[in-house]
Amino acid sequence: MSAASANSRHVKVLIIGSGPAGYTAAIYTARAMLEPVLIAGMEQGGQLMITTDVENYPGYADPVQGPWMMEQMLKQAEHVGAEIVNDLVTNVDLDVRPFRISTDSGTEWTADALIIATGAKAKWLGIETEHKFMGFGVSACATCDGFFYRNKDVIVVGGGNSAVEEALYLANLAKTVTVVHRRDTFRAERILQERLFAKENVKIVWDHEVLEYLGADPKPPMPASVNGVRLRNVKTGDISDMATDGVFVAIGHAPAVELFKGKLRLKPNGYLWTAPDSTATDVPGVFAAGDVTDDIYRQAVTAAGMGCMAALETEKYLAGHMPVAIAAE
Repeated sequence: MSAASANSRHVKVLIIGSGPAGYTAAIYTARAMLEPVLIAGMEQGGQLMITTDVENYPGYADPVQGPWMMEQMLKQAEHVGAEIVNDLVTNVDLDVRPFRISTDSGTEWTADALIIATGAKAKWLGIETEHKFMGFGVSACATCDGFFYRNKDVIVVGGGNSAVEEALYLANLAKTVTVVHRRDTFRAERILQERLFAKENVKIVWDHEVLEYLGADPKPPMPASVNGVRLRNVKTGDISDMATDGVFVAIGHAPAVELFKGKLRLKPNGYLWTAPDSTATDVPGVFAAGDVTDDIYRQAVTAAGMGCMAALETEKYLAGHMPVAIAAE
């Protein structure tokens, strides 16, 4: 893998982000002979880097480790000709053609087309033991990890749509689901609340917050290490422990859009806007793929699919615009 070395470089296609969407876009644009450069960012591989067993990505008969899968995507992108650069984008100028992109290393890039695949991060509680147990009994994705908790007792933390939807999904798999919420009412849509209250294996613990995850230190390849949580009643201050086989934190996601605020249209919830059935943003030549724009599915396989879409749309965009650009030169 190379690091940026020149002070200024021009490319046909620049990809920002190194999760499934970014790597897939790199694979497809490389195979289209567009010589893409992918700038990996600070967290290469995205959210799958903190995922242990991946069992729902097509093509693997047995569960695979998230970091391993991302390493394979990286190698595949390099194998077909994409250049992967270890750097961090610090600024983008989308008002000029070609687009201008600045990076932390001091390299100034120009690009005829830009694919944004910066992803989104699950919001976490920020408690001391959280990082230690991520992937070892603490998850932020029921669709990804719920299968491992069939007929077990789980806790969902949160009170918005995300939490209630996660709890509804888990109620069909787990033996019991306990929703822990720091308030005495949910913020979720009423119809979702009614569906949740109708589930016989779901109970709600109101007015409580999670202070700590309890369990033994994670020792791979153990599937989980958490065996309980320490709770605090926010009204009385009373501390109590609750046993559980797993915890799902569902307090929302934050798309990585800081670079693009005021430069690209955003959805009301803060995700990048794209045209219907497309990855095109409101700036011609700029495309967005994966969790930075997907506020519905947020799966590795859908991110990869959007990366493919962005690459194909980029190829068509450049085919229609490059002759004009060459003539202008």
